[in-house]
Amino acid sequence: MPENEDLPLASRPIQSALTFAGSEPVAEARSAARGFLTEVQAVHGIPMSGRSMGMVQLVVSELVTNAHKYAPGPCLLDLEIRDGAVEVSVWDTDPRLPVAQSPDPGRVGQHGLEIVIGACRSFEMRREPVGKRITAAIALADDPGGNPAGRVI
Repeated sequence: MPENEDLPLASRPIQSALTFAGSEPVAEARSAARGFLTEVQAVHGIPMSGRSMGMVQLVVSELVTNAHKYAPGPCLLDLEIRDGAVEVSVWDTDPRLPVAQSPDPGRVGQHGLEIVIGACRSFEMRREPVGKRITAAIALADDPGGNPAGRVI
């Protein structure tokens, strides 16, 4: 018997894995994320707030943009439903971990990593044997207490 066969469908991780190597990976990645989330709702009946759907697309856009901008070669995008969240994971070929800059409202650009870290339930960066992987989890449902990231505070 497969490991997850006895779990209700909504409790099982649902995955999507995509490779981007073309000249327009960001638009393709955003579209793939939107399609994945739409399918998760329609086929699997997993509820998701509009804010969560938009936030997943923003996180995908920021992480794939950074991979495309700073790493030579392809990037891989994994989307997975796990523990009431959408895990967005992007792998690229550059082993250097990005550094979030100090908040500076006068700085133009380079706020993406700050936004991703602030908007997500969890955020992790790690080097891999080749390149690095950045994983961020976005809560599926809005926190009734007004905490948009769904973090425990």
